[in-house]
Amino acid sequence: MQTELSMLDRFHFRLKSQHACFAWVFAQMADMQGPVFELGLGKGRTYDHLRRNQPGREIYVFERDVRPIEGCLPPDPYLVRGDIEVNLPVYVKRFAGKVALVHSDVGDISLEHNQMMRELVPRIAPPALMPGGFLLSDLNLEVPGFAQLPLPPDAVPGRYFIYRKPLTAGS
Repeated sequence: MQTELSMLDRFHFRLKSQHACFAWVFAQMADMQGPVFELGLGKGRTYDHLRRNQPGREIYVFERDVRPIEGCLPPDPYLVRGDIEVNLPVYVKRFAGKVALVHSDVGDISLEHNQMMRELVPRIAPPALMPGGFLLSDLNLEVPGFAQLPLPPDAVPGRYFIYRKPLTAGS
């Protein structure tokens, strides 16, 4: 008899998938220059993973409610405090076409919040990405013009999503 996944199972599969997607994207980004945008700091675990696996790369973190684990706080000016809908457009304009990776980890257990983020992220973030740049998300998004890529073998379907901006216009 199959039952709905527990919250612990869902969390475990999301983290397993997130880790697998990061490993795959990091390999793809090996020859790419450009910063990373981290949407949502949370406890700072993902930021810590990014800085350790992408040394020397600028990582801009956007967070409204800053409460990380000790040692996982981005330095100024890389921590952008406040509402993503207000702050992200400023950085998208500043870095238009230069960002290698946007990681969106802004989902939560509220269906209303998740729907708002599903609309906000694809509306604001894509122009920041360089041709061939990646968008990783904990939410399934509709990103016009982007390809949704297959997940790496270790990822659990439906728990993380990889999108890529075309290398050229019209491709």
